[in-house]
Amino acid sequence: MATATATTEKPRLFPYSRWSQELPTLSKSYGNAAPFPHIHLDNFLDAETASALADEFPAPSSDAWIQYKHFNENKSGLTKREMFPPTFQKVVEELNSPDFLAWLSGLTGIPGLISDPTLEGGGLHQSSRGGFLNMHADFTMHHHHKNWRRRLNLILYLNPVWQAEWHGAIELWDKDMRHCAASVPPLLNHALIFSTTDHSYHGFPEKLTCPENVSRKSLALYYYTIENDPNCVGHSTNYQARPGDAKVKATMIWLDKKAVHLYSRAKETFGISDDFASKVLGFLSRKK
Repeated sequence: MATATATTEKPRLFPYSRWSQELPTLSKSYGNAAPFPHIHLDNFLDAETASALADEFPAPSSDAWIQYKHFNENKSGLTKREMFPPTFQKVVEELNSPDFLAWLSGLTGIPGLISDPTLEGGGLHQSSRGGFLNMHADFTMHHHHKNWRRRLNLILYLNPVWQAEWHGAIELWDKDMRHCAASVPPLLNHALIFSTTDHSYHGFPEKLTCPENVSRKSLALYYYTIENDPNCVGHSTNYQARPGDAKVKATMIWLDKKAVHLYSRAKETFGISDDFASKVLGFLSRKK
C-alpha cells in the first residue's frame, strides 16, 4: 500500500484568504477615501504574529538606530534587516513578496509594484516622549534608484497600549493644508496604506506626551514602480506648516525643508547613507 507523503507548506504571515475575499470592497473604499486614496485596516496580521512583533520590538538604546532629529522631526529608525528580530525578518519578507505585491495592486489599482529590499527611509520607527513628525508629503523617487517612483506607504503600528491624550495619531490633511480629514491611532496591528503623491500630507505634529518608558512603534514599508519617463523629476520630503502655526515656526519648517532637500540631493549624488548622517548628528549633539 502506498504511503502518503507528508508535505509542509510554508506558513503565511499575511492572512490572504481573509483579506482577498474583501478585496473588491476594500479597493472601492481605498479609491474613494479622502483626503487622498488610503485605507485603515484593523487586525492586519493574525493576532499571534502581531503580538510577537510587539514583544520583539528592539529597545531604542542600540547604536544601530538612525536618529532623525531636526526641526521637522524627532524620531529613530532602523533599516538594517539583518539586525531585525526573527519575526520582523519573516514579516518583512512576506510583505515584500510577489503574492503580497499582487494583493496590493488589487487593492490600489496600481500595476507593476516592486518592493525595496533596502527599506530606504522605512523599516522600524519609534518615537519617545517629545517625539513628533511635522506634516509632509514624502519623497517621490528612490534616492539610489533614479527610475524608481514611490507609489505606496504601508505603516503597521505596534503599540499594545496607547492613550489618545499622548498624541501620536497619524493625521491625513487635504492638499491645500487647510484641515485634517482623517487620523489613525498607532495601535497594535492597525495598518494604514496610502498613495504617495505630491499632496499626500501626513504626520503626527504634536509632541508625544507618553511616559518615559513608552515609545510610539511602527514598521514602515514603501513600494515603487519603474518609471520609464526620462523627464520625470521627483521631489524630496515636502514639509508643510499648519494654518495655526506661528510665522516663526512656519519659516523654520520651510528652512529645514530646504536643508532636507539639499541633503537628499547629496544622498543621490554621493551615495550618502542615513546611518552616516545619523552618526555625524550624534557626534555634534555630544559636542554640545
